[in-house]
Parts: sequence; structure tokens; C-alpha cells
Amino acid sequence: MTTAGTTLVIGATGTTGSRTATQLAAAGHRVKAASRRAGQVAGAEPVPFDWHAPATHAAALDGVDSVYLIPPVGDSDPAAVMLPFLQQARSAGVRRAVLLSSSAIPAGGPAVGTVHQALPGLFPEWAVLRPSWFMQNFTGSHAHGRSIRDEGSIWTATEGGRVAFVDAEDIAAVAVRALTDEQAPNTDLVLTGPEALSHDDIALIITEVTGRPVTHRRLSCEQMRDRLSAEVPVEFAALLADLDRAIAAGAEDRVTDTVHRLTGRPPRSFRTLLEEEVGSSS
Repeated sequence: MTTAGTTLVIGATGTTGSRTATQLAAAGHRVKAASRRAGQVAGAEPVPFDWHAPATHAAALDGVDSVYLIPPVGDSDPAAVMLPFLQQARSAGVRRAVLLSSSAIPAGGPAVGTVHQALPGLFPEWAVLRPSWFMQNFTGSHAHGRSIRDEGSIWTATEGGRVAFVDAEDIAAVAVRALTDEQAPNTDLVLTGPEALSHDDIALIITEVTGRPVTHRRLSCEQMRDRLSAEVPVEFAALLADLDRAIAAGAEDRVTDTVHRLTGRPPRSFRTLLEEEVGSSS
């Protein structure tokens, strides 16, 4: 049995938001797809939304009883804008909130960790999704995807550290369950793919599947911070570089059964995702 209300999906044009909105609508749920551009999602109502424009918040929340939360991109202190919105959401009648965080950030940790810590006190029904790093970082418009296409290189400070990269479709499938199941998880959920891989492994798989040589280029943490600061604020670049340092130390070398347990199917592997993407484009 599932809930039958309206879900507001924030970041509905993004990597997991678009997939979550699409899967919800395809399953017959009422969805408001919120983004700065109010992008179209089949079967969903588009609504304009900007974290930094409070005038857009009330209309987005109208008639909503659950919300999928994507933090503002590149913000090292998202709680400053998210917590006032969440208090407004509670007052507007939202009962369930599902927050996208990261496997690398615990409750009370930096950035979105502050929001994670506050969520149980704001809503009677909640979940925090803590996925590992996205497989789509290597295939989409993320910095890794661009450097693979432009240079045949992946630049990190992760050394030989391993990550159980996860497919965004699997994250969205878990989000749908967390938003619509009769019983909310009321916990945080660490989501991973089926195997932990180093960036050397990722480069090898891309080379084997696409036939184009790709190399993992190793940087120091400071070099990675400087490289990232060309694209994002320096505080956020430093946070991301520190996450690479944690990967190098083994912090992300783990595999969980969460995707299989909540969706009833195993998570997709990186090789399978890449083979499907290459096959669909050929």
C-alpha cells in the first residue's frame, strides 16, 4: 500500500530529481516538478522554484504533502536557505520529506549534514538518501564526463581508493519508495552499486566498453581543490577535495544491500550502464 498525495520534487531537471519525478508520474502519483526553469516532466505539473528566491516557495508547496529535496548546488552552507523552507513546508501541511545527501556526509556533518540532523525534528515521516558517488558523473555533463570526452582523462585525488558508484536510476527508485510507501523509512539509507571500484578501474572499464583510451590522472588534494575552484566556489571546492582525500583513505570502500532491499531488484553495475548507453547511441 502506498500514499496517495502530491509530491513536490525539487531539482526536477537534475540527475536524480528528473528520474524521481518521471518514475513517480509513471507510477500514477501526482507530482509537482520544481526547478528554476520549470522544466517539463511527462505527467507532472511544472512549477518554478529557486532556493534563493523565497517568493517561489509558497506556490510550489501549495497542495503538497511530501517533498523530495535536492540541496542548492555548490552551496557549502545549504541549511541557511533549506531550514527556513522546511519550516514553511511543515506549516503548509507537508508530512514527509526525503532528502538527498551523500554517503560521505553523516548527520551533523558539513554542508547538507546539518539539514539531515534537523529533518527528524521537522517532519513525522522522513528519510535521508545517502548515495555513493553517481555513475552518471562519468557519462553526463559533470566535470569527469567532460574531461573524459575532451581529454581522455579522469582527474582525482582519490589515489587507489575504491567507491561503490551507484546508478541515478537506482537512487530514484529508492526515492520513490521512500516517498510513497505507507510507512516512511524514518532513517538514513546508504545507497551503493554492486561493487567497489577505483578510478583506475573506472578508466579501464570505459576504455574496454567504448574503445577509447581513458586514463585516471592522480592529483594531490591541494591540486584537486585548485582544479575544482575554477568551476565552483573555493569553499565548496575544498569540501570536494577533502571528500577525495577520504576516498583515498578507504571511507567509501563498502557495498550495501539497500537498493535491492527497497526496490526488490539488484543495483545496476557501471559496466552494464555504460554498455547500455553505448548501445543506445550507436
